[in-house]
Amino acid sequence: MTTTETATQIPSPRRDTGPEEAVDTAIDEACRTLHLPTIRSRVQDMTSEAMRQRSSYKDFLADLLEAECAEREERRKLRLVREANFPRPKRLEDFDFEENPNVTPELVGTLSDPAWVKAGQPLCLIGDSGTGKSHLLIGIGTAMAEAGLKVRYTTTVNLVNELAEAADEKKLSRTIARVDLLCLDEFGCAPRGAEDSRGRRRPPPVLAGTG
Repeated sequence: MTTTETATQIPSPRRDTGPEEAVDTAIDEACRTLHLPTIRSRVQDMTSEAMRQRSSYKDFLADLLEAECAEREERRKLRLVREANFPRPKRLEDFDFEENPNVTPELVGTLSDPAWVKAGQPLCLIGDSGTGKSHLLIGIGTAMAEAGLKVRYTTTVNLVNELAEAADEKKLSRTIARVDLLCLDEFGCAPRGAEDSRGRRRPPPVLAGTG
């Protein structure tokens, strides 16, 4: 009985290239095959630095892998923030605490820790118009996304309309996707019995915490 094994083949470098160029070509092709864009783009500079510092092979390999992991983590954070669908970029460190002395840096600092989200605790921001509620909501949501949590931003009215349409089309389970934190902006109750754009009666919104 014979066994057929399938392995990833790395193209051999051209025979008419010099030894160093052949090695560069092999590294480039291997990085493409293994999806290592950071190593592929930085290997030359990091090789020169390793030679200057006379790093060991293990140290050089560790530096390459750490650079790839760090860049991959940064791309993951950017993807999670993008998928949260925030209407505009806002960060907690840009919040003007002098404009709203009722909000302290110490309090906001505790909210930038994802522990309360993982514990399933809800958070409601209450205040007059122009006091920075949306800034804090987006900033906190961004911090949670950058901490590796799946976040979704929407307005309360949009969510109610979306859920009403999904219920009518029997796609409610698809609409209520699993997220770690749901950020509801412009929270307020629509009049009971109000109609949506299609003339259907719409229930008042409900605030739900997810964890």
